[in-house]
Amino acid sequence: MHYHPRKFVREFMRTFTQVVLFAIAAQVIVNAEENWPRFRGPNGTGHSTQKGIPSEFKADDLEWSIDLPGKGHSSPVIWGDNLFVTSGTETGERILQCLDANTGKERWKVSQQFGANHLHKKNSYASGTPAVDGEHVVVAFADEEHYRVTAYTFKGEQLWTQDLGSFNSQHGQGVSPIIYEGMVIVPNDQWGPSALVAFDVTSGKEMWKSDRRFIKTSYATAMIMNVKGKDQIIALSGGVGLAGIDPETGKQIWASGELPQRTVASPMATQDGRVIGVCGQGGRGVIMVAVDPTGEGDVSQTHIKGTRETNIPYVPTPVIDGHYMYLWNDDGIVCCVDLAGDLGENVWRQRVGGNFSGSPVLIDGRLFCISEDGDVVVLQASPEYKLLGKSSLGESSYSTPAVANGRVYFRTFHKLMCLKAKG
Repeated sequence: MHYHPRKFVREFMRTFTQVVLFAIAAQVIVNAEENWPRFRGPNGTGHSTQKGIPSEFKADDLEWSIDLPGKGHSSPVIWGDNLFVTSGTETGERILQCLDANTGKERWKVSQQFGANHLHKKNSYASGTPAVDGEHVVVAFADEEHYRVTAYTFKGEQLWTQDLGSFNSQHGQGVSPIIYEGMVIVPNDQWGPSALVAFDVTSGKEMWKSDRRFIKTSYATAMIMNVKGKDQIIALSGGVGLAGIDPETGKQIWASGELPQRTVASPMATQDGRVIGVCGQGGRGVIMVAVDPTGEGDVSQTHIKGTRETNIPYVPTPVIDGHYMYLWNDDGIVCCVDLAGDLGENVWRQRVGGNFSGSPVLIDGRLFCISEDGDVVVLQASPEYKLLGKSSLGESSYSTPAVANGRVYFRTFHKLMCLKAKG
């Protein structure tokens, strides 16, 4: 056998490079799982692989519980050991806090003054969840005169603020921004001129503005979906329905058509490439629609791939896990749907009790959802119904849990609580 030094070096470097790239990729995946950067976590799926979170617990099991400086229904977001959460006071003050995600100790706090405008009984001055990307934290607040989007550094320094103008709504503001590829994307669907707007996350410069037909205020948070090899922003509103937006230009690629009622729950993507949206009113969903996002223009007659008209959530966003979708309804009825079949048929349907305004999240194969009375209800995510636990937080909550750093965070009206994984 002949020894070739150059060939040996090339083979060694190729193997070494592959190992390094694999390690980097693995670290990126780990970091992504450790962070909870927006409403319902990475890309809004509501998924966490965190193990060791108990299905039942008592107050003494909480690692910590702190009082917040006001009331709110938003969720916390977490990046590394930085946790960000918003609150509002009766005078119209909107507050952003940065806490140590491990201890709950406050690192800094900033506030903005807004008017004390009318709110729906289930809304608050801090219902929209912030968005983070590792360097920036972005919040969106509004009253009747101003709709401000503001970016801060992780040290609490304000980088920029943009005022989208007046906000005309029957129920108040509550939508959450997202950050994608260096852009802050904010839905502004209200009773009046509406648009999806993108800003540079560092400078605040407007990148594009996509005007949208309007009917009623929308509270759905956008998501990103890869369609035919290219990312699209998937947005949802009553006036447009589900829609795919080109993130580079803001141009609308397709739309499913007007929905008859208000959209609150956020859009979701199925394993087979469909997008799903719901609308409703009066505490119940009215219609669910599934759309093939590969079309162009008006796809209302060509790309609708399923509908459902009973047992649909209005405010809580469903969870999709593989072939199954879990519909956690506002009235405490939970349904499991096999996505390979008819959207209108249930694998199981059970009443868990209570009313719900927060959305469920999936943690290690289990669904966690907080009732309006502050009970954390846990179900097995499977084609067989199984109630695993019910634990009281001791205070009302309209919020969605967040998961990061080996912990799950529960937000009530006036408190933030942390439950650490065991083992």
